[in-house]
Amino acid sequence: MCTMRLVALIAFTSVATVTAQTRAVDFTSDTAGQPPKGFEFGHTAKVGAPGKWVVQAEADNKFLAQLEADRTRARFPVAVLADSKSADVDLLVRFRPVSGRVDQAAGLVWRYQDENNYYIVRANALENNVVLYKVQNGVRTDLPVKGEGRTYGKPSKVPSGQWGTLRMVAKGPLFEVYHNGRKLYEVEDATFAQAGKVGVWTKADSVTHFDDLMVVTK
Repeated sequence: MCTMRLVALIAFTSVATVTAQTRAVDFTSDTAGQPPKGFEFGHTAKVGAPGKWVVQAEADNKFLAQLEADRTRARFPVAVLADSKSADVDLLVRFRPVSGRVDQAAGLVWRYQDENNYYIVRANALENNVVLYKVQNGVRTDLPVKGEGRTYGKPSKVPSGQWGTLRMVAKGPLFEVYHNGRKLYEVEDATFAQAGKVGVWTKADSVTHFDDLMVVTK
């Protein structure tokens, strides 16, 4: 296990209390070249091509990849855990932006009601920023940073071709955003208060890898 992966997972799991439930998804038991078991897939507003979500192998590691590189700008493929619903949740994922001329985006989704209604925080290697949005009735809107307003998230270096971590902690209407172990900002929003599914997301022509999805709920 690489140093970044080990440090990120230790730091993440250390916040869990004895009453919390932790779920780790590392794709080890999945078949390379096939979609992962236990996931369902969405395609927001049916804009552009659907996502192509398959498990890939690299040396002794397996990970989830979104491989469809349709350049439609408002195209949002989503992959969520089919059997997990929560409102308050601590999410972390390792991600690697691989390619994309329009975008190189990796996102975490929570309180997912359906493919057109959910929250998403995403890191982008072309823009070097991390932005939190709501998607409501298929329309994506960036949300204001607490205490600062509509800043379009925060700048943060997102190297293409390298693994990083994205984390989001949701408690009621408050969402905390972390990139590579560093807290960037908070957002408050009450659009979706009810429990929903969690998962990962990409945009436009982003080819992105995901691994070690960690879900902590109470």
